[in-house]
Amino acid sequence: MRAKIFLTAMTLVGGVAFAFAQTDHTGHSDDMDHTAHGQEQAMTDATLSEPGQGAFAALSEVVRVLEADPNTDWVQVDLAELRAHLVDMNRLVMDTVVKETDLPDGIGAIATGDAGTIATLRRMVPAHAAQLARDDRWTVVTTETSDGIELRVTSDIPAVVARIKGLGFFGLMASQDHHREHHLMMARGKDAHGH
Repeated sequence: MRAKIFLTAMTLVGGVAFAFAQTDHTGHSDDMDHTAHGQEQAMTDATLSEPGQGAFAALSEVVRVLEADPNTDWVQVDLAELRAHLVDMNRLVMDTVVKETDLPDGIGAIATGDAGTIATLRRMVPAHAAQLARDDRWTVVTTETSDGIELRVTSDIPAVVARIKGLGFFGLMASQDHHREHHLMMARGKDAHGH
């Protein structure tokens, strides 16, 4: 019984404190519009942070960087090329069919798909393989096949072999954090594969 009385009393005290906090106007000026304050809070809470689909978000981010840079040469800017590359990235991730083979020292991966995907693979895999090859702990070889491309990544270091197998084809394509730099170079109209 005492516990019930104690809980009831605490609920009443809490309710009174909440009501007082809601009606306490100390620190507010007489002309403060509470409805505007509530609307401002609602608008802040409703602010979006994601500008939409991933490729659109990447383009939006690049545009923001270009516009903030007073040295941007707008004559050279090529967002159409960047957009085409983002389409390729999407096609590579979403449409590529890969058959991976475990090798004692890494993996072999044969990647294929429809005609558009094959064209994407032939553009993207060799270019990314060149980036991967900068890491001298593994060997990276690409070979064009009749219906796609083969990627072979191997190493003599057991921990690196485990990493290669863990990453697989798609992880290898997404590894190494050069993509943002690459995208900004493309947008600026520079040779993105020359870096």
